Amino acid sequence: MELRYLRYFVAVARTRHFTQAAKELGISQPPLSQQIQRLEREVGTPLFRRLTRWVELTEAGESFYEDARQILAMSDAALEKAKGIARGMNGSLSLGITSSDAFHPQIFTLLHRFQLDHPGVTLHQMEDNMANLMTALSEAELDIAFVRLPCESSKAFNLRIIDEEPMVIALPRDNPLATQPTLALEQLRDVAPILFPREVAPGLYELVYNSCLRAGIDMERAWQSSQISSSLSMVNAGFGFALVPQSMTCIQQPNVSYHPLSGAPLKTDIAIGLAAASSARVR
Repeated sequence: MELRYLRYFVAVARTRHFTQAAKELGISQPPLSQQIQRLEREVGTPLFRRLTRWVELTEAGESFYEDARQILAMSDAALEKAKGIARGMNGSLSLGITSSDAFHPQIFTLLHRFQLDHPGVTLHQMEDNMANLMTALSEAELDIAFVRLPCESSKAFNLRIIDEEPMVIALPRDNPLATQPTLALEQLRDVAPILFPREVAPGLYELVYNSCLRAGIDMERAWQSSQISSSLSMVNAGFGFALVPQSMTCIQQPNVSYHPLSGAPLKTDIAIGLAAASSARVR
């Protein structure tokens, strides 16, 4: 499957409109429609529902859209690093991962797919907090980094969002509220919040802190964990509740229950941050 088919598909999926997507891509609409039909034949199922004025993704299309965005993001990263390198590149690629991203299954699926496509490239991984990753990226110690948004310092880099996930509430099972499938933050005013250090992910910290504050939670009572993941151990011990990315619900502890937020969701994006093109190279 050619990458250009994926780019065509992503453009249509993002705009929900063939004509607008064709304009963005710089091609005419009939060839774009033909390429999408060819892609659907290759995949073996319709990816779009054709409506009168726009299109919408089918269930298969939604799933394919997530995969296509990730493949293109990683491909763009590889191209940045592989400029001037012959096909079948060799060398090493240094990448950073935030501690909370390390639990997101799609990231390592993406890395495995990249490694299969480029067996000559050695991947060097570094897991750290956002502040250290951004410093390493700016000083060219890293080639790319998986970052969690919002993050003010990441705006200096080329960012490609690959996924969005909601935050969920982690609560001790012995808390009376743990019997409820969903919870609003306002219901947790009598429960102490557990916060990770601000430097772990400054933008996400502000999002969590301010959301709790608006819900009337007394932040003077807040406990601090060393990392987002260790906050779950504190929840398990009964210190209070924590807001964590949904992908971290894979961490099962005997006294921890997870609850989606009712009302307006809190969401965080995962993006690939690329070093400046001038310093991008496969080493």
